[in-house]
Amino acid sequence: MKRREFLECAALLVGGVTASQAGFTLTQEQRVYLATAPSYVEKEVNLFSEEHRYIIAEMSEVIIPETDTPGAKQAGVPKFIELMVEEWLDEKERKLFMQGLASLPDIAASRYDKNLKELNQGELQGILEVLEADANDDPWYQLGNTLGAFGDEHKSPFICQLKELTIYGFFTSEVGAKQVLRYNPMPMNFKGDIPLAEDDSSWAGKML
Repeated sequence: MKRREFLECAALLVGGVTASQAGFTLTQEQRVYLATAPSYVEKEVNLFSEEHRYIIAEMSEVIIPETDTPGAKQAGVPKFIELMVEEWLDEKERKLFMQGLASLPDIAASRYDKNLKELNQGELQGILEVLEADANDDPWYQLGNTLGAFGDEHKSPFICQLKELTIYGFFTSEVGAKQVLRYNPMPMNFKGDIPLAEDDSSWAGKML
């Protein structure tokens, strides 16, 4: 399945719409994929080193920490990120991600005189802030940006990729949908305008 076809299927799974509503017709391969695809995070992947896996897990947990609801690690976000980097990112995007990942040991050493596994949560957040400061002029940070970190014309740097994949992976996981968002698998009818109170979460966008 080509990258575009995979994205079309992902739009259906995440958005909860039909193919006709999304403006395209499913191919036979897409129909088979949607009917038979296992849970994505159960797939085997062997892209990252153990150090890479550790730091991605810890940084994703800084982005979405466990509080009174689960954090990124409990939702399976670290493995989701590794799968997406290996299977979904194009060559240029993957190169940017891996270069960013490779830069982290030097940042940890120069800023804290530690290796990655010695960093506490505050120090990990400090590294994320360094990366954000270096990338803060990227269009990904512009108010109202809807293009995301993986546009065809512009590829955002590692920190933007990491945050976008973490958020996407979390809120499309069963944990994120059912324990953080509001989830109703059988709404029975369509209501296009339901006001949310100030402290209400959004609705989950897919059926699990």
